[in-house]
Amino acid sequence: MRMLRDQFTLLQARIDEMNEGLAELETRDNSIYRGVFESAPLPDSVRIGKQYSTIAPEQFAYTPSDKLIENIENGIAALKHRIIVQKQSYDTLEQLVKAKKQMLASIPAVQPVSNKTLERVASGFGYRIDPIYKTPKMHTGIDFTAAMGTPIYATGDGVVSEANFDNSGYGNHVIVNHGYGYQTLYGHMVKIKSRRGERVKRGQVIGWVGSSGKSTGPHCHYEVIKNGQKIDPVHFFFNDLTATDYERMVRIAAANNQSFD
Repeated sequence: MRMLRDQFTLLQARIDEMNEGLAELETRDNSIYRGVFESAPLPDSVRIGKQYSTIAPEQFAYTPSDKLIENIENGIAALKHRIIVQKQSYDTLEQLVKAKKQMLASIPAVQPVSNKTLERVASGFGYRIDPIYKTPKMHTGIDFTAAMGTPIYATGDGVVSEANFDNSGYGNHVIVNHGYGYQTLYGHMVKIKSRRGERVKRGQVIGWVGSSGKSTGPHCHYEVIKNGQKIDPVHFFFNDLTATDYERMVRIAAANNQSFD
């Protein structure tokens, strides 16, 4: 009988140790992982489930063997339940990770043309001098000058929603729907490579620089549209630019000059 109680004491110590380890995982799950993905923590009632009674070591001498065995089985059952709940929680977090990765890959984050030196930024977002009418006009994107035929890249994953000629000024242009409320527009192409409905990846060539439509020279007019509103694309090159380059880009794009379209 004494040997049985000694074995129970050892088993109970192991169960307590496992409980502590699992409790640490649950705390990290709630406070770190779910915090990162802005997901509500699981309540203790879900994690712990049914509460099982425990027997203090000093009570072993007065507890029947079958009760000790039952207590071990209950402790193991409680652990098993918590492990199952934790596994399900990690499965949920895995899906959140995939969704976050998809979102980060979709949001526009690079320049539409190769521009490591930043010398191709000709005109930024805001009121600029119209090249034809010579009056101030809202310029809803950034103009990147480049040689005719320079590749134009999708700046995020998405689906091409338009790929045609626009009579209102954009000429040969492509619009990519990135989801999450984001769209990007690439105007004045000499030739379009993508087609409507095509899925594209960030960095994929979707056309080539030209001067079609209302344009005074070869360039790519680039727009970022969020929930239907055209916003300054200069803040969406974070995969491309260092902090120093970003500050320089902001200064260049802010210059009060004449746009190319």
